[in-house]
Amino acid sequence: MKKKLIPILILVVFLIPSFVYTIDETEQAIITELGEYKRSVMTPGIHFKKPFIEKISRFEKRMLSTDAPPGQYLTLDKKRLVVDFLARWRINDPIVFFKSVNNLFSANTRIEDIVYSELREEMATHNINEVIAENRELIMDKVKAGSSEKLSEYGIELVDVRIKRADLPVEVQQSVYDRMVAERQRISKRYRSEGEEESAKIRAETNKNREIIIAKAYAKSEKIKGEGDKKATEIYSLSYSKDPEFYEFMKKLESYEKIIDEKTIIFLPMNSSLFNLIQKRR
Repeated sequence: MKKKLIPILILVVFLIPSFVYTIDETEQAIITELGEYKRSVMTPGIHFKKPFIEKISRFEKRMLSTDAPPGQYLTLDKKRLVVDFLARWRINDPIVFFKSVNNLFSANTRIEDIVYSELREEMATHNINEVIAENRELIMDKVKAGSSEKLSEYGIELVDVRIKRADLPVEVQQSVYDRMVAERQRISKRYRSEGEEESAKIRAETNKNREIIIAKAYAKSEKIKGEGDKKATEIYSLSYSKDPEFYEFMKKLESYEKIIDEKTIIFLPMNSSLFNLIQKRR
């Protein structure tokens, strides 16, 4: 009896995959019978189908991405720009997706073609500076809106489109960099020239102020000297009027002090006033 059950069990194990299948939480599926759509399976778990007749086609329920290769676009100001974009999407209608594109490779190709076309049309209405810095978000929102409408015909929901990189073509990058360097050099020369001009103005103003200060100081010093000389003259005059001999004596001493030092050797006649003065001191 047991020997008879073994072939039956083997046959059952062999036949189970033909009518029992499981759907993962990340999947969705459609069932076709002889190529004709029968139903969609959206809930995860164990399901059943007609063995050998019904066929299951599985599709991703998760978010998918299309990383497109770089493409060249012409802007409104006739500048060429190399742009590559990233599209995020999901399959929202498995039967339409199955009938139109059938697989992920064909879906990625269709997404690239449609987004390229929308992006090319939108780029042609904007200058290069708007694409690079000013209106990139607005541009990509318009591209997403136009692409979403077309991709809905393939059971695809376009979630987002973003530019990953926007560069100039390789063959024109060097000339652009050279122009940028020349422009920066021109600006730096202008700044240096303006700085030198301002420096010259500051130095001239400083020199003028210095000369004014020196002239005022000199005038003040001369005034003080004049007042001192006037005071000294008054003192000299007063002292001379009180004792002319003493005044004359002091003047002689001052003159002797200026012309005689420790190394000076002088020869004086016996009747000179200086000789008499020295003799008196002794």
